[in-house]
Amino acid sequence: MKTAYLLRGDSTDEGTFGYIISQNGIWNSLELPNRDNQKNISSIPKGEYICKIRKSPRFGVTFHVTNVKGRTYILMHSANFAGDTQKGYQSHLNGCISMGKRKGAFKNKFGNKQKAILSSRKAVREFNESMDNEPFKLIIKDLYV
Repeated sequence: MKTAYLLRGDSTDEGTFGYIISQNGIWNSLELPNRDNQKNISSIPKGEYICKIRKSPRFGVTFHVTNVKGRTYILMHSANFAGDTQKGYQSHLNGCISMGKRKGAFKNKFGNKQKAILSSRKAVREFNESMDNEPFKLIIKDLYV
């Protein structure tokens, strides 16, 4: 079974940015801010998870992060924003993991500049292909201690 690593950087109200690394590439990652694993508003806890292919009605074929304590339906799909909506930021995620080709910023739906990841669909496609659309182990760690 292949392994991928999600190495997280700092978590701010604009999201949690980091990197997803596999034997075939490196992608920028994006998750919601750390809010103690609260459903729909937080990134998931550090740890090891098995990811399996799942067909989502909304996102198509994607990976499903399984066995997340207290959470269900955590997917790896395309998205640009993952801010804290209670603090006025936009989010395309409800606890899932996204990836992009690079980091950037652009105006959100409120007209404010917000940190984002870019070329997300392309990155997700590349990542899925790199994992051969087969189950893999995802290890999530903090990049900064």
